[in-house]
Amino acid sequence: MEDDILTSSRAGHPPAKSLSRRKNSTENALLSRIIQSLEDDKAEDIVTIDLKGRSSLTDHLVIATGRSARHVSAVAENLARRLKQAGYATRGIDGLKQGDWVLVDAGDAIVHVFRAEVRNYYDLEGMWSVPEPRRAVL
Repeated sequence: MEDDILTSSRAGHPPAKSLSRRKNSTENALLSRIIQSLEDDKAEDIVTIDLKGRSSLTDHLVIATGRSARHVSAVAENLARRLKQAGYATRGIDGLKQGDWVLVDAGDAIVHVFRAEVRNYYDLEGMWSVPEPRRAVL
């Protein structure tokens, strides 16, 4: 009975829970496609960081390592192509020519593909693993 309520619409607008469920399903599908693409191209050390409520830029950060500049660029290019073929829009790809660090912005997820030395230097995992400071309740 509850599922009927969640999927029904009132005055042409679906209830908020239904929208939330669809967004989570879409995010999970996007993340699954991203991770599968990275794995298919032999990216290493794939990490996903949930940023919901911590960043206004994106909900998820995906970080992976490539073995060389050429590998990093190929992994990112293939990811963008696969996402486009699946109907996901990518907002941009930065760093493709150099291949040290390539960023693929897929909206709800931003993907960083690094060469190992560059990934260690910037340590995005370390930066985002710091807990948010608690705000005082007045």
